[in-house]
Amino acid sequence: MRLFVALDIDESVRLKISQFMKDVHGLAPEARWVQLESLHVTLKFIGEKPAEQLERIKLALQTVEAGAIEMSFRGYGFFPNEKAARVFWIGIVADASLKSLAAKVDERLSTIDVSRKEHQFSPHLTLARSGGRSGAPQGRKDDKLNRKFQRVQEKLSGQSVPDFGKVMAREFFLYQSRLSPQGSQYTKLASFPLR
Repeated sequence: MRLFVALDIDESVRLKISQFMKDVHGLAPEARWVQLESLHVTLKFIGEKPAEQLERIKLALQTVEAGAIEMSFRGYGFFPNEKAARVFWIGIVADASLKSLAAKVDERLSTIDVSRKEHQFSPHLTLARSGGRSGAPQGRKDDKLNRKFQRVQEKLSGQSVPDFGKVMAREFFLYQSRLSPQGSQYTKLASFPLR
């Protein structure tokens, strides 16, 4: 099973993002665009785990204690940078509680032999990827000039910073991801309250 932990976003925010994506989608036809219904804020990518480990993962996540988190979705950017853009994303503004939740999830899962994150938590919503490479924010030695998002960058450069609204997250979820030719299919396996 391919698993990850994430927060959902509200439908009102999703609709604003949908309009934004429609305006720029055709400018990067070679990119792999995320399906609108699968937008989420990833807290921790767990990866492939045997089904027998699912209950241990759920039990570990039940021990995470955190309060509700307010997030604002605004702006956009490219990982690792505009010239070598592999990922087109929307920014997330939140107080320290969001990073704290991601750290708690990472720490609890490490107690049951799930590898800890290798890089710092960087909250964002991925809209599109240019190819099959990793969406990690960090630059890599083999990153090179990538013009797949150039027309998107040109269109957006003269516009004001987009604001997609706010979300109050009151729970987080364990998801299963199934890869298919049509893109990843996500299924919620469990929810965990944020008090």
